[in-house]
Amino acid sequence: MSDFNRGVWGQVPARADMSVDAGLRAFMLGVYNKMALGLALSAVLAWVTSHAPVIQYLFVRDDFGRISTTPLGAGLMWAPLVVVLIGSFLARGITVRNSGAYYWIVVSLLGAGLGVDALIYTTASLATAFLVTSTAFGALSLFGYTTKRDISGIGSFLIMGLWGMVALSLLNVFLLHASGLQVLIQIVMLGIFAGLTAYQTQQLKMTYYQVKGDAQGLAAATNFGALTLYLDFINMFQILLSLFGGRR
Repeated sequence: MSDFNRGVWGQVPARADMSVDAGLRAFMLGVYNKMALGLALSAVLAWVTSHAPVIQYLFVRDDFGRISTTPLGAGLMWAPLVVVLIGSFLARGITVRNSGAYYWIVVSLLGAGLGVDALIYTTASLATAFLVTSTAFGALSLFGYTTKRDISGIGSFLIMGLWGMVALSLLNVFLLHASGLQVLIQIVMLGIFAGLTAYQTQQLKMTYYQVKGDAQGLAAATNFGALTLYLDFINMFQILLSLFGGRR
């Protein structure tokens, strides 16, 4: 989904007018507003799943205070990845309506799954990680939006690196069990998502110029743009929590 514009809207034009106009500002504002609403919904759902009675069906705490998921909770944790993978195969048939539904489904599932973080980490750690992530995300997205340099060349490299780190992380979880390696993987992935934030912001500008004048295309691009940036934000937030968060 990170490079949806290449799969749905065609190749990025070699030379695009990157000047800032009212249409571009409105388009980017729509992306950021939808992303912000997604984060707000995620926070509400995380609170619900960590405080409401439904928690007993999703997460359990043993005598040592360790949190684990029930089968239903595990399904909730993996559901967003399944939805994203399915959506990536169905992207060519996407419409404004189902792209919006797709965005809110992913956001809702991820938000509900974040309830486990609210159980594990202190409120101060959650607030600090959110503040740091927001600051870093804002700076990186601003760079991607304002830079005159074409950074599209790093996109494929970052995406390949991300999949490589995911594979290595799974290998470490199930076979190697090396805590030091897991920390290194998380640091590398934090850098990857930071780079993707800037790259995908610039790609959104290019997408705007590709579909400018097509109201339906711009609306669908707003949904997918919000999703890609939302995923970057959530991943950076969770990695920072894992590396520096204080546990309850």
